[in-house]
Parts: sequence; structure tokens; C-alpha cells
Amino acid sequence: MLELFMRSLPLLRSAVLMTVFLGLTSFVLGSTLGLLVALARISRFAMLRTLAFAYVSVFRGTPLLVQILLLYFGLPRYGIVLDPVPAALLALTLFSAAYLSENFRSGINAVDRGQWEAAMSLGMGYWKAMSRVILPQGLRISVPPVGSRMIALIKDTSLASTITVVELTRVADQVGASTFRYMEMFLMVGFIYWAINQILTIVQTILENRMSRRFQ
Repeated sequence: MLELFMRSLPLLRSAVLMTVFLGLTSFVLGSTLGLLVALARISRFAMLRTLAFAYVSVFRGTPLLVQILLLYFGLPRYGIVLDPVPAALLALTLFSAAYLSENFRSGINAVDRGQWEAAMSLGMGYWKAMSRVILPQGLRISVPPVGSRMIALIKDTSLASTITVVELTRVADQVGASTFRYMEMFLMVGFIYWAINQILTIVQTILENRMSRRFQ
């Protein structure tokens, strides 16, 4: 297996970078969009709530693989052609935003109602209270589920291989096909996924501990 690993190392190195790029970039973009969707879900405007609910319903209710294939193979029918990496990144972002919006919404809703009342009694408006009082507490509450979503997103990047994005799973399949050593390749790639997610888990734990101390 070591000999196969050394032969595959150049491909694996670039594949790891692509996997991490897809996972972390879509997480950052998805978090931004997800927070906006979460705010729309708790808005006092019925139209915003309806649109946000429809978005979450569609992207949580359909498989990520179908969404990737629709963006890559379906959009060209309407004159919109995306390269494999942008298509995968867009699909991962839209998909993760739907789940992250619910994580953020649950965190915001978990903040005690008295915090709203205290902020309003100090003369803060809705947005000032939200940005200075509610969101900092809500985001702290959301850290564990959001961290879990990030870890899941790293694994979801494997589906990008279906549209020829050269990430870890794609490399494992290519090398396995050329060497007929699928077992060893997929074991190695599985270990790499595990190692990446263990690093992210440690980062999440450190972040949780620091935020917990800060608010004690």
C-alpha cells in the first residue's frame, strides 16, 4: 500500500487541496447565505418568511447529487454553462445554506426573550439589538451544529466527482481503475477524509471552549 500511496501522492496532494477548497469555500459562502435566510425566516414580513421557507424546503428536500447534476447538465439547456468546479461550488453552497440557516435560526430562537426586552429598553432598534445582543449569543449556541455541518460538507464534496471535478474520490476511482487496486485506494482516501475531519473537529472544540469561557 505504501508503494501505491507514493505513486499516487502528486494526484492526492492536488485532490486534497481541491476537496478542502470546495468544502471550506462553500461553507463560508453557505454560512453567509444561510444567515440571511435564517433572518428572513424570523422576519416580520410574511413574503420573506415564505420565500425563505420555500428555499429551505427545496434544498433540504432534494438530494445534493440531483442538485449538482441539474446545475451542470440542466442549466446549459437554458444557455447557462458552468465549468465543473463552479457548478460543484454553487451546488454545495446552496445546499449547505439551507441546513445552516436552520442551525442559525435555532440558535437565534434559543436566546432568551428577556435579551430582546433588555436591548429594546436601552433604546436599541431591531437591527441594532440583533447585531449587538442577539446574534453574538445565537451564533455561540449554533457552533456545535454548524461545526457538524462543516464536517459533513467536507464529505459531501465527494459527489463533485460525478461531474469530473478532480477531488479525492475522483482520484481514488481513477487510480483504482488504472491499477485495479480499488480497496487500497479507497482505504487511503477514506483515511484522508477522516484526518481532515479530525482536524476540523479539534478546531471546532477549541472554538467552542473559547466561546464558552468568553460568555461565562
